[in-house]
Amino acid sequence: MIVEATRLRKSYGSTEVLAGVDLGVREGSVLALLGPNGAGKTTTVRILTTLTKPDGGRARIAGYDVLREPAQVRGVISLTGQYAAVDENQTGRENLVMIGRLMHLGRPTARRRTCELLERFGLSDAMDRRVKTYSGGMRRRLDLAMSLIARPRVIFLDEPTTGLDPASRSTMWDAIAELVRDGTTILLTTQYLEEADRLADHIVLLDHGRIVATGTADSLKAQVGGERIDLRFADEPQLLKATGVLRAAAANGLVLSVPSDGSAGHLHQVLDVLRDNGVEPERVSSHRPTLDDVFLTLTA
Repeated sequence: MIVEATRLRKSYGSTEVLAGVDLGVREGSVLALLGPNGAGKTTTVRILTTLTKPDGGRARIAGYDVLREPAQVRGVISLTGQYAAVDENQTGRENLVMIGRLMHLGRPTARRRTCELLERFGLSDAMDRRVKTYSGGMRRRLDLAMSLIARPRVIFLDEPTTGLDPASRSTMWDAIAELVRDGTTILLTTQYLEEADRLADHIVLLDHGRIVATGTADSLKAQVGGERIDLRFADEPQLLKATGVLRAAAANGLVLSVPSDGSAGHLHQVLDVLRDNGVEPERVSSHRPTLDDVFLTLTA
C-alpha cells in the first residue's frame, strides 16, 4: 500500500473528529472518502498531508512516516483543496512556471513541464490570459495542473469539483482518470456520489469520525439490497391478484417490488407468470441501488 493509516484519532476540545480510522490505498488506484459534513474527511486528508498532527495512530505515505518524516512525505505528494489556489493576477503559464521554480525545477524544465500540462488540461489557448478571466472549470484544471508540476506519486483531491457545472465536472473527471491510467495514486474526498461511483476503485464511508462501510461501489450497493423490478398496477384488484401470484413481492401503494438478478430473462419470466394468471402491469421499471442509497442508509 502506498498510503497506509492505522487507528488515526483526532479531537478538538471535547469534539472527537476521528475515532480510529484505518486506510490503505494501492498504488495507481483511486480511493474515495465519502461522508456527510463533519464526518472527518478533510481532517483525515490534513493528517495524511502533514498539515495536522493526529492525537493517536500512525500513517505512512510511500513508506515515509507522516510524523517523523514530513519533509519526505511532502516530496512525494500533492494536495488540491476545495478552492483553486491560483494567482489571479498572473497568467496560466506564469502560475505553472512559478510553482515549478518553487519546487526547485530548473527554468528550462519548469517551462517544458508547463507546456506539457497546459496542453494536457486543454489550457494552451488561454495560457497567456490572466487567471482572473478564467471560468471556474478552467481554474480548477489549472489548479490540478499546478499540483502535477513535480510529478507527485500521490495526489490528494479534497472535493476537487465543488461548485463546477456538470460539463466542467465531467472534464475534471476525465483528467483524473487519465492521471490514474498513468500510474498516479489518488485519494479523493467528494460530496458528489456520482463522482465516487465513476472514479473510485475503492470507497470508504465515514460517519462521525468512524468508518461505517468500505468496499467497491458495487459491493456497497449490494449491502443495501440487490436489484428489483417495480410493477405498477392500474387498480387494487390487479395489485392483490399480482401479490398472490408473486409471493416474494412487497406492496407499496399500487407498486410491487420484486427482487431480481437484473437479467432480461428474469424480467420476462416475471411478466410471463403474471400474464398466464391474467394480470397485466400498467408500468414496469427496474431499479438498482445507487451510492445515494448506500449513503443515506449507512449514515442514517
